[in-house]
Amino acid sequence: MSIYGDRILPRLINVACGVKTADPLRKRTCSGLHGRVVEIGFGSGLNVPFYPPAVTEVHAIEPADLGWRLASRRVQASQIPVHRAGLDGQSLPFDDDTFDTALSTWTLCTIPDAHAALQELRRVLKPGGTLHFVEHGLAPDAKVRTWQHRLEPVQKRMAGGCHLTRQPVAMLEAAGFTVTEVEHFYEDGVPKVLGADSLGVATAAA
Repeated sequence: MSIYGDRILPRLINVACGVKTADPLRKRTCSGLHGRVVEIGFGSGLNVPFYPPAVTEVHAIEPADLGWRLASRRVQASQIPVHRAGLDGQSLPFDDDTFDTALSTWTLCTIPDAHAALQELRRVLKPGGTLHFVEHGLAPDAKVRTWQHRLEPVQKRMAGGCHLTRQPVAMLEAAGFTVTEVEHFYEDGVPKVLGADSLGVATAAA
């Protein structure tokens, strides 16, 4: 990982994604998590305060050492055990059918091979297990989409490979999930090119 990606970008993401306006979305996304949870794109642990009591433990996937260090206070304050269990969402170090639920918040935009990561999540989830997600992606409005395509090359360079034009629901379905709940909206206080969100639940095949 480059110096920018290793030492600077995790701090920028911690600030940009740690805005209080995102807290209600994190809380909604974490609602319904239970049992053993795998979270990809754990970052600096911004979801930790929102894990519900039904969660017994969380296995966090995070490539950036600095991100994990920034998460230390949140992890230590949590009554739910959180373990850093891997670095790469595209290759999860777990047996099949290990987890009850999974979590991804604004993560699929940056994973180089998001399809592989989603297939890995489906593999390690128990049959009928659920992936709870909130992701940004391609906007519903043509004018916004035009700007997303124009700005995406810059966004990818500045934000660790973040894509503006991925389609989270289609990606989930292509990886073998069934999307059982989803809401599409523009996130408050965020430019539309960055804030076209999809929030929902996807179920792994039984």
